Amino acid sequence: MNKRLIDWPTFIFALVILFSVVIPLTLFPEAGAAVINQANEFITGNFGILYLLLGLGALIFLLYVSFSKNGNIKLGARNTKKEFGTFSWAAMLFSAGIGSSILYWGMIEWAYYYQGPPFGITPESEEAINWAASYGMFHWGPIAWALYTLPALPIAYFYYVRKKPILKISEASRPVIGKYADGPLGTLIDVLFIFGLLGGAGTTLALGTPMIAEGVNHVIGIPVSLGMQAIIMLVCTAIFAASSYSGINRGIKVLSDLNIWLVLFLLAFVFIFGPTLFISEMTFTSLGRIVNNIFTMATWLEPLASIPGYEATNFPETWTIFYWAWWVVYAPFVGLFVARISRGRTIKEMTLGTLIYGTLGCVLFFGILGNYGLYLQLSQSFDVIGFMNEYGASAAIIAILDQLPISWFIIPMFTVLAIIFLATTFDSASYILAAVAQKRLIGGEPLRWHRIFWAFTLMILPMVLMFIGGLETLQTASIVAGFPVIFIMILLAWSFMRASTEDLNKQRDARKSNSITIDNIDR
Repeated sequence: MNKRLIDWPTFIFALVILFSVVIPLTLFPEAGAAVINQANEFITGNFGILYLLLGLGALIFLLYVSFSKNGNIKLGARNTKKEFGTFSWAAMLFSAGIGSSILYWGMIEWAYYYQGPPFGITPESEEAINWAASYGMFHWGPIAWALYTLPALPIAYFYYVRKKPILKISEASRPVIGKYADGPLGTLIDVLFIFGLLGGAGTTLALGTPMIAEGVNHVIGIPVSLGMQAIIMLVCTAIFAASSYSGINRGIKVLSDLNIWLVLFLLAFVFIFGPTLFISEMTFTSLGRIVNNIFTMATWLEPLASIPGYEATNFPETWTIFYWAWWVVYAPFVGLFVARISRGRTIKEMTLGTLIYGTLGCVLFFGILGNYGLYLQLSQSFDVIGFMNEYGASAAIIAILDQLPISWFIIPMFTVLAIIFLATTFDSASYILAAVAQKRLIGGEPLRWHRIFWAFTLMILPMVLMFIGGLETLQTASIVAGFPVIFIMILLAWSFMRASTEDLNKQRDARKSNSITIDNIDR
């Protein structure tokens, strides 16, 4: 097993923190939930502006880097070919970054905005309808993918340009923290990342498992229960463990490709056999609304809420800040994974490709699936809102699909797709967790047994909390855990600019003195 490759301080400390959360929540679920909720209210109520600043700053920073001299740096030597074709590369980054949550929120998020719109708009009004169709695309749009992409810059740079056989957040921070990357500070940075990812992954399982359970119930009639959801978790874990064990080229790539082909089929089917004209026009209109209002949406914090007597909606805290915090929790993981699969691309190609393909995929989901559900509501073909409020969002999603032609085929396919989406996120997550908890990689990959270990570890927290009825607590805990990652993100951006600019300056000076040059610039 080559235990000498394991970074034992990071490995052990991460598990200690995991069980220090799981055990108290198991023994004292109500008290634990109260503490976590108070921490969440304190962070989102007092520091929400930090999340919004980070999101907007990340997008602006990445656009600057892409079109600067730093954006021309190639991840590998001058003649290095791209490890993956564009389709597989886009499929893997999208599948890793989104997961089954896109199936959940893409179908039903509009319903929440329709009933509780932003900016003090009257619920269920025409203006509420327009914002309901737009806000989901905004939350899952360029800023989300900018937060995902930012950590990929220093990680990919050190791995492919400076040839460090390590995929660690602490290693990517070395230009700023120096020798402390090898000490307790470096360990703390990696552990915070691991804990944040464990909580964030639990949020995805929290949303995906009940939806899959409703699909199974509809197809074969097995009632939704805790036991059924536990079996679903175990099956999903076995799938992504096998995929992670097989590695990127044989497991993760194949599963991601299959995932995207099924997605394209589902979206095309709903678009063609659903209200095509309404979907097209509403999606196009929503994109225009976002472009015209993106800075307003990205900076709105409802400041009047602090004035006594003002009736606050808490929309920014409930939605935008929650989403930005969720993206921040996942960002180092997705950044690590995007960095790993981007060999042979330039920084500009990696950055703009992730922003464009990620945003485009989410726009298609919300534009087609979300607007189909909205059409059913507005045309009174099916009362989505009433059904959701009575039976829950997961059941409403399956009921929306049941309105389609040949729903007997579409719903089972959707359920399989949700399982694969979970698997493609978690196989990538277990792969990266294993990489972070190793001192170095062998042949570009972490040890196989190590990947399997983290695959099943990812399931511990959501499984425990599911049985004590605390999945909402897990979602809140992931946001709280992600707060320190804000500062790690800033550190990573600083680290990339410092290291890449330093190397570019050295190359420029070497050229002037006719010395040996670095060959990592793609002209």
